[in-house]
Amino acid sequence: MIAEAPAIHRTLLPVPKMRVTGLKVSAVIITYNEEHIIRKTLSKLYWCDEIIIVDSHSTDNTVAICEQFGCTVYSRQFDGYGSQKRFAVSLVKNDWVLCIDADEVLTDALVQEIISITESDSPYAGYAFPMNLVFLNKEFTHGKESRRYFLRLFNRQKGGFTHDKVHESIQVSGPVKKMRHIIQHYSYSSINQYLEKFNKYTSYSAEMAFQKGKNKSLAAVVIAIPFNFFKYYLLERNFLNGAKGLYWSTFSAYSHFAKYLKIKELHDRAQQ
Repeated sequence: MIAEAPAIHRTLLPVPKMRVTGLKVSAVIITYNEEHIIRKTLSKLYWCDEIIIVDSHSTDNTVAICEQFGCTVYSRQFDGYGSQKRFAVSLVKNDWVLCIDADEVLTDALVQEIISITESDSPYAGYAFPMNLVFLNKEFTHGKESRRYFLRLFNRQKGGFTHDKVHESIQVSGPVKKMRHIIQHYSYSSINQYLEKFNKYTSYSAEMAFQKGKNKSLAAVVIAIPFNFFKYYLLERNFLNGAKGLYWSTFSAYSHFAKYLKIKELHDRAQQ
C-alpha cells in the first residue's frame, strides 16, 4: 500500500503572493528533485488561489523552494503519473485546477490571458495551452513539438486524469477552449537528464503496451530508428530547429527502438 504522509510544514520566509480577480484556481504539481527548474515554474503561479505540491521524497532542495513560495507540500511514494496527479487533484479546495509539470513554465502573456477568464463567462470544461518544447535551452518554434496543445486547466467537476502510469491525460465532459499564448516545456536541460528520464519513460510505455497485449515484430524493431528519424527530422521539420532539432530527432527515434525491445523482452519473460 502506498503511504500518504500529511502535509509538510516548516517555518520559512515565504515569497509574497499576489491575489488577482478571475477564476479561483488551485495549481497542482508533482515533483521529484526539481530544484533546477521549480523556482522558475512557481514564479509564474503568483495569481493562483493555492499551490499543492505532491513530492516523491526529493533529496535536493525542491521541498524547501516550494515552501518558500507558500505551497502546501505533501509527500507520497510515486506509483505512476496518472495516480500521482489524481491524488494531487483530490487535495485541492477549488473546482478549477491548473495541473502542470514541474518543468512547464507559463509565459507572462498566458498568465494574463488566464487571469482574464471569469466564472460568469466560462462555459468551458477546460482550457488547452499551446506548448513549445525547450530542449537543451533551445526553444523549438518548428515541428510537432511547437505549439502543440495540451489540456492543463480544467473544472474537476467535469473530468480528471486517466489512470495511465505514463502519458496520462486529462479527460473532461464538455467543450475545451484553445488559448492563444504559450507555455514553455523545459523538458531536458542536459543530455544526462534526458538519459535518466529515457530509461524510465520507455519502461513505463513498454509495460503499458504489454498489459494491452501489444507486441512488436522483428521488422518493426529493425526499421524503428530509420523510420522514426525520418518522421521526426524531415516530416515533422525538426531540421528547422537547428542542431538541437537533430539531437531531438535522433533521441526520439532511439526511444521507439528501446521501447519495442522492452515490449518483446516482457513477452519473452511471460513465456518462460
